[in-house]
Amino acid sequence: MTAERFVSEPIRPEPATFDTARMAAGEPGLPRCFTWRGKPYQIDAVLRTWRETSPCHSGSGEQYVRKHHYEVRLTSGAVARIYFERQARTATQAKKRWWLLSFTEPATDSAAPGDAGDAAGPRRPEAGERPPRNLVLGGSEA
Repeated sequence: MTAERFVSEPIRPEPATFDTARMAAGEPGLPRCFTWRGKPYQIDAVLRTWRETSPCHSGSGEQYVRKHHYEVRLTSGAVARIYFERQARTATQAKKRWWLLSFTEPATDSAAPGDAGDAAGPRRPEAGERPPRNLVLGGSEA
């Protein structure tokens, strides 16, 4: 695998691909397919899950689940960390609840990641676009 790239961009889950078993348990239904930057991606396996909590805003002392995180392997061999926000950040972002946190491309001997024709990974930013920030993490835990 190549270095993990920090992305922090919204993804669009494909309709009718949500995990209904998770939804029945009161969790967000992890989509099996999503679109990011106009390209479709399919989840092959869930590698691990975890939750991010914080104190309740009412001062009750309870912990509230803010985000559900998933580390997944895609059918391309890439590893993605995606998360679901229980509450939208703002009213204008109400539909942006699923986010791609980071992306790790499979090691290849071909063109550099993000080059034209590389369907497995991120594309290079267009002129005038802000490039994504990179984050390299050591070990298997963030």
